[in-house]
Amino acid sequence: MRNILQGKLGFGTAPLGNMYRNIPEEEAIATVDAAWDSGIRYFDTAPLYGSGLAEIRLGEALSKRNRDEYVLSTKVGRIILDELEDPSARDLGEKGGLFEFGRKNKIINDYSADATLRSIEDSLKRLQTDRLDFVYIHDLAQDFYGDEWIAQFETARTGAFRVLTRLREEGVIKGWGLGVNRVESIELLLDLEEAKPNVSLLAGRYTLLDHERALQRVMPTSKKNNMDIVVGGPYSSGVLAGGTHFEYQKASPEIMGKVEKIKSIADRHHISIKAAALQFSLANPSVAAVIPGASKPERIAEDKAALNTVIPAAFWEEMREQKLVAPNAPLPIDVK
Repeated sequence: MRNILQGKLGFGTAPLGNMYRNIPEEEAIATVDAAWDSGIRYFDTAPLYGSGLAEIRLGEALSKRNRDEYVLSTKVGRIILDELEDPSARDLGEKGGLFEFGRKNKIINDYSADATLRSIEDSLKRLQTDRLDFVYIHDLAQDFYGDEWIAQFETARTGAFRVLTRLREEGVIKGWGLGVNRVESIELLLDLEEAKPNVSLLAGRYTLLDHERALQRVMPTSKKNNMDIVVGGPYSSGVLAGGTHFEYQKASPEIMGKVEKIKSIADRHHISIKAAALQFSLANPSVAAVIPGASKPERIAEDKAALNTVIPAAFWEEMREQKLVAPNAPLPIDVK
């Protein structure tokens, strides 16, 4: 993936699916336009985000752009039906109610071969495009399926994995992998002989607040197997960007306390905690891109400023001294 991206900052569109709030259509489109105007050329989405709403909005905003000028990824594993349901009653595991303001179209979980092909076809229509660059298999992990996640993984292994491998070999897509919020499924994926993914999206598991587990196996094994990592959720659901959510839920006093410690150090060095969060994630050599989400145009400018902030070496040294980052975590000051 890193060979075709024009920059390391992408745009995650989960908020455009009315995550947490009802976002006006013009605001959603303006946010995508702001990303484009700032130079961002990688956009990631998924059918799950508002039951297709994020894909529809992204497709509308990008329909006026040259398809050859941007990189597009979406996800499979969910089919969006015409039948309606109560969004607040959906079982989304640990993320219940996340898209209760999205469309009411019923969502079916299905990682089979046929469903994978149907999901791609449906996404192409919503996105108003003729091709996808990368496809992630969405949420094959404990946070959505609990003890059933291994069974879902096995369905995907004989279904989605093989279909996406074939599409990549045929040149229909450039790559595939998992799009998850847990490291275990990526660890399992990398242990398989038959599956050879070339990129995976890891959300929330390689941030300033949570990176120790990813450093154990996912990051070194990904590099060994030539699989790029895209970091989603670099602000840990918003708590590293001035919000109060961590892991899509209300942040605990312990998490808020750690954030305050990081913010105190950042303030002393006259940088934003956003800058520290983005640049920390990108310092790992396995990471090809980071894709923070946004639902307001001004957030895009903040992300660009954070990426371009010059962070003093003393900040990272203090973070290490205070044990606010793992001792083996690559930092920007370690990058030659």
